[in-house]
Amino acid sequence: MKYNPATENRLQELLIKVKEARDSFLGYPVSKDFDYSELYDFLQYPINNLGDPFENSTYKVQTHELEREVVDFFAKLFRANPKDYWGYVTNGGSESNLYGLYIAREMYPKAMVYYSESTHYSVKKNIHLLNIPSIVIRSQENGEIDYTDLEETLKFNRHKPAIILTTYGTTMKEAKDDVSKVKNILKRLAIQDHYIHCDGALAGSFGAFVEPKIPFDFIDGADSIAISGHKFIGSPIPAGVIITKRSLRDRVSKGISYIGSLDTTITGSRNGHSPLFLWYAIQKMGIDGLKARYLSSLEVAQYCKQELLKIGINAWTNPGAITVVLPKMPESIKNKWQLATEDSVTHIICMPNVTKKQIDEFIEDVVAVLETEPIQEEFSYY
Repeated sequence: MKYNPATENRLQELLIKVKEARDSFLGYPVSKDFDYSELYDFLQYPINNLGDPFENSTYKVQTHELEREVVDFFAKLFRANPKDYWGYVTNGGSESNLYGLYIAREMYPKAMVYYSESTHYSVKKNIHLLNIPSIVIRSQENGEIDYTDLEETLKFNRHKPAIILTTYGTTMKEAKDDVSKVKNILKRLAIQDHYIHCDGALAGSFGAFVEPKIPFDFIDGADSIAISGHKFIGSPIPAGVIITKRSLRDRVSKGISYIGSLDTTITGSRNGHSPLFLWYAIQKMGIDGLKARYLSSLEVAQYCKQELLKIGINAWTNPGAITVVLPKMPESIKNKWQLATEDSVTHIICMPNVTKKQIDEFIEDVVAVLETEPIQEEFSYY
């Protein structure tokens, strides 16, 4: 059955619009330099990864085997215990964070959650959904959690189990919370019943390569780690990965006879194409390719910062970050380059697809606009 001309025209118009938008954004953590054309044939099939990826199911149109390999890859990257890890491919970072908090709540039903004011907006929603009491901790100027405020706040609640949500790469400034410092605070206060979930979102995918190393993984003290798959690696479909300990997963698992598997994930039916995309990307780049991808982005970020400084824009970056923070840009610049802005801060995220040529074009636009629209600098610099 063919579409009528009006439908075909709408699709063509949408395609042009999407292509144009893709080619001009610098403010969002989405990679667009992927090619999954070899996988197009798989779009003909209803691939549904229902159930636990590490358990058999009666539904066979799935990619569980590849999903397990994706989990294995990131578990190794995050230095998880080879004999005690588990995970699955989620619909995105928000679901991954929800799962980490879900396990923490099941372990400690009377716990208090602590998270910084720079934490991703979805965390507050997840805490509300799970009905867990929480306290917001101040952030430092660079976006990192304020460890002094965390310790002082924990002192008032030492009688309660603590769930700490750390962030490895905050949304606006890509600040990275040090899990080992959080762990030491808990140790000093003798809070034995605790759980640390790390939201790795964008930066977690390359956290193993950041120098100097900022502690965030399982050996450093995390109990679960969440990342987004469509951000640094890239995917046409939003995806995430949650890695935790199998011993913790066992606390929430339930057998479901209907599918012949365990119900251990947030959603029953899960997209089976996303694990396929992530697996394919991992196979093509491997750990060395992933590292090279990060180092290339880091080089572009440093170039971007230096070029902005040359024209008098007080740009800065956190250590090892690919996010360049700058004062709030004029509306014309924000709209053309799709720049995310919060309060008086704008940022550019130098994803792997961002080139120095694009940065040069952005700088030219900023110089042209500054002649008529001076920037109002109202924020502090790190």
